[in-house]
Amino acid sequence: MAAQNKISHQVGEFQNDVFRFDIHGVKSDIVGSHPLETLCQSAKQREEEMKRRILANTYGTAFPMKMDFDRQILSRFQRPTGAIPSSMLGLEAVTGSLEDFGFEHYLNDPRESESFRPADLHHGMEVRIGLSKGPAHPSFI
Repeated sequence: MAAQNKISHQVGEFQNDVFRFDIHGVKSDIVGSHPLETLCQSAKQREEEMKRRILANTYGTAFPMKMDFDRQILSRFQRPTGAIPSSMLGLEAVTGSLEDFGFEHYLNDPRESESFRPADLHHGMEVRIGLSKGPAHPSFI
């Protein structure tokens, strides 16, 4: 009798939470990325693989493995979701991307957009500890 009066409460079982993440579009599932974007990504991967081979030939095979461990450790370090975004300065220093200054550094900052929504701290922490599913920060309306 008591089991029939209870309402089932599922914390992390929402696959399509329309109120939090907007209506799911099918276009992103069908349409692939732009050919130039895939070319840039593959060129970056080839360049990183070439650097790994050069380092392995120069300093031995343990050095690229140590660099991979450092990269994995530094990529996990993040601030909680909120007003101040994670800068990932250590990861940028290890990967050498501190010297790169691309258009994403000065154009189209998402925080300056008119449709920007501030981060929901509670939902971001729920996603991080596994109580909820979905993106940690749905930033646009």
